[in-house]
Amino acid sequence: MKSYSFFIAGIIQGSIPDGVHAQDYRRRLKEIIEHSLPGSRAYCPFENHPQSLNYDDEKARRVFFDHVEMVANSDCLVTFIPEASMGTAVEMYVARESGRPVITISPLLSNWTVKFLSDKVFADLDTFEQFAASGQLASFLEAFFNRSEPRAQS
Repeated sequence: MKSYSFFIAGIIQGSIPDGVHAQDYRRRLKEIIEHSLPGSRAYCPFENHPQSLNYDDEKARRVFFDHVEMVANSDCLVTFIPEASMGTAVEMYVARESGRPVITISPLLSNWTVKFLSDKVFADLDTFEQFAASGQLASFLEAFFNRSEPRAQS
């Protein structure tokens, strides 16, 4: 089975001025990905930068743009957005423009960013986990990278 590199994106600060949303979804996503696709790597920006809200502007800017570049160079972007996330929207756009598949876990099914920048959308983590555990994640990625037809344009 082929292995892939994933970037885990998702709500961190959202609309909270001085705090962060619960980040436990990240560990679960990493486990789902690495269990269903042995040998694959899932990069979690929050795991690597848990104090990022305390960074000075220079370091924060560098980390932000480094992460955007990582998204463009990862094989797949997996996002968790239970509510709007500006940073995740940027990452989704960059992934799509870089020809990377975007998998979104979100109840925001009619949101245009979710609808038009995602290649696959799941309403919740359980549904995504079932998809991955059944082997469909591996099949989806194989089909995505072996497609002969171009992806629908933005």
